[in-house]
This record gives sequence, C-alpha cells and structure tokens, in this order.
Amino acid sequence: MPKLWKKKSSGELHPAIEAYTVGEDIVLDMEIFPFDILASKAHANMLSSIHILTPAENTALQASLDVLFQKWEQGEIEIRPEDEDCHTVIENFLVEQCGDAGKKIHTGRSRNDQVLVAIRLLLKSRLQEVKEETEDLARVFQEKSQEWKNIPIPGYTHTQQAMLSSVGHYCNAFTEALFDDALFCESVFHHIDQNPLGSSAGYGVSLPLNRQMTTEKMGFAKMQKNSLYCQISRGKFESLALEALVQIMMTIGRFANDMIWYTSQEFSFFTADNSVVTGSSLMPQKRNLDGLEILRGNVSVVIAHQLCMKEISKNLFSGYHRDLQLLKKPLLDSFFIVLNSLEIVKIYLQNLTPNPQNIALKITKEMFLADIANDLVKNEGMPFREAYQKSHESLPNYHVDFQKNIASKVSPGAPGNWE
Repeated sequence: MPKLWKKKSSGELHPAIEAYTVGEDIVLDMEIFPFDILASKAHANMLSSIHILTPAENTALQASLDVLFQKWEQGEIEIRPEDEDCHTVIENFLVEQCGDAGKKIHTGRSRNDQVLVAIRLLLKSRLQEVKEETEDLARVFQEKSQEWKNIPIPGYTHTQQAMLSSVGHYCNAFTEALFDDALFCESVFHHIDQNPLGSSAGYGVSLPLNRQMTTEKMGFAKMQKNSLYCQISRGKFESLALEALVQIMMTIGRFANDMIWYTSQEFSFFTADNSVVTGSSLMPQKRNLDGLEILRGNVSVVIAHQLCMKEISKNLFSGYHRDLQLLKKPLLDSFFIVLNSLEIVKIYLQNLTPNPQNIALKITKEMFLADIANDLVKNEGMPFREAYQKSHESLPNYHVDFQKNIASKVSPGAPGNWE
C-alpha cells in the first residue's frame, strides 16, 4: 500500500531511514487508531456538507469506518513498518473499500492536524478515565479514614516524631489530596477541550471547511481557532496533561513510601496481607512490598516523561516538526503507569491492617511537649514563648490519654476536627 506522502516521482526510501522514522509508531498508533477513526468520520461528514463528497460517498465511508473500528476492536488490525502509522492504514483501507471516495477523505486535512485531533481525543478520554479512577481511590481512602479514625499514630516532621495524630487523619489527607488531583485533571480536560481539526498543516486550506461542525461532531467544547496555534500547542497540551498525572503520582508515591517504612520491622505500624507481598530468593523471612517500590520509582518515570516532552517541544521553529512524533511514547506510557498505579494503591490499601499496640509502644512522651505548652497558655495565661521553655518541667507528671489528646486538636483540619 502507498505511503500518504509518496509521489510518482519519489524514489524508494532507504530501509534504515524508514525504520528509524517509523520508530515505535506501528505499536503506539494502535492506541490512537480508534480516535483517528472517530475524527475521520466527523471529517467525512463535514466534507459531505460542503459538497466535496456526495451523500452516497459519505455513506460508504461511514460504513467502512465502522467496519474498520470493529476490526480494531477484534484485534484484526496490524500497522506494518511500510504503513508508517495508523493514518495510512485507515486511508488505504478506505481506498480499497470505497474507491475514489477513499481517495477524497484526506481533502482539507494534513497528517499534522489528523494526528493532532486524534491525540487530543485520546487525551480527553484518558484524562476522564484517570479523573474517575483518582476519585474512586479517594473514596477508598475516605472509607479507611472512618474505619481507622480512632487509632493513634505519631505525626512526623523532619522524619522525627512531632505531635500525635490518628490513622484516620492520615488517610483523610490522601482523600483530600486525591480529590484535588482529580479536580486538576478536570481543569486540564477543559483547557485542552479544543478542536484542532481543519488547521491542516498549520496554515489552513482554500476550502470552506466547516470546523464548527467537526467540533460539535467530535464533542469538543470549542474550536481551537488559529491554525498555527493548533500546531504550536502540540507538546504544550500534552505536557499539561502529564502535569496532572505527575500531581497524582506525587500524591500516591508519598503514600507508597510511607507504607514501605510503616510495614518495616523498625515501625511495624501496619501489616500487609500475604497477597500483596513478595519474598526473597535467599532470605525466608522477607515480606517485601515490591509493588509500592515500583510505584515509588514510577513517580520519577512520569516526571521524566513530562520533562522529555517539554525538552522535545521547546523552542522549535513555529510550525510542525517530525520531532513531535516522539511525544507519543512518553504520553501513552505515562497514562498506562498512572492508571495501573491507582489500581495498585487501592489493592494495597485494602490489604493493610494497622497495629494499634505496636504503634502505641513507639509513641514517645516528649511528643506531647507542645500540648503541655498550649495548656499552660490556656490554663495559666502564660505567654507561649515562656510556656515553651517551661514545658519540660511539667512532662514527668503529664498524663497521656491518646484519645483525649487527639480530640483536643480542634483547629479546622486538625486530627480532632478533620471530618
């Protein structure tokens, strides 16, 4: 099958150049494939509305695109190196099925805006999926915060015991963080919800394309109007989507690191079920949280993917460049990592059990010095700085009641007032 860019006068492309430029697109484009079909259906409808396609040609193309989508769903589609990408496979299939109508499908568009709109549609779909999974995990943390709200646990600053908290308060911090992360996903979704199809190679075409029609057909909130802006937004919009993913990974990565430590013998604050731990080939006693260690490492991977995306797309001459093809892998890999990581955290969270007795043994009395100082302020009217200095004197006779201490933290959002 011919390449979309190949002319009769073109020579044969060197196979090494072909392999190098195609890269991993023959694999990566399988994820983009259904979105390119969706965009092609909208584009064909629009071409029919401006009389580039006859109604009969459009009907044939729509039917063939539906068949092609079914073939993709059933795993019957293959992108070969000589095809280069999914766009070529789709057009060649339409030519084979519909003849001249298939040859007309590319009227008024370039592979540049074709890949732009397909990736934009993919971004919207994946961001919505990530948002929903993030909210789902937030609700699991919320359930655990209620289940474990009366279990005391040390709060830390500088990795040293600071003040008393509760496991419920700890879990609720991740509830709130994840709902915020989901809200940021939604914000990014709205920002990128713009249709670039019809911008062609960045400078429009001499045809009265109905871009508002394709905008509505594909479910975009608005048209990304300036044709050159459509091109220079490539990399910016993807990077912004990855920023939403980075924020999620930073949230759950912290939880992963906490639990790696909290389940260690030195802490023993939590016990992990056997279903979520691995062993050692040498040491029979080992119970490793390998899944959370991989997740912790993947935080850096997603951050690196976003940096890679920025580095590739920064300071390019305004317009399209083939460099931008390299954005696909870090983009698709990052969504894969984040969606799997959200599921992994949910599994671990549901298979962890707090150990209240072990936790209580590790709580030091010195952790209550700030409470003693505050009591001196409240009960004796002592200036805080003086109470701070005298708090050690009262420590030997200070009676510790964990539940009362937690309940005393009444400032909004504190361990005794977070619900």
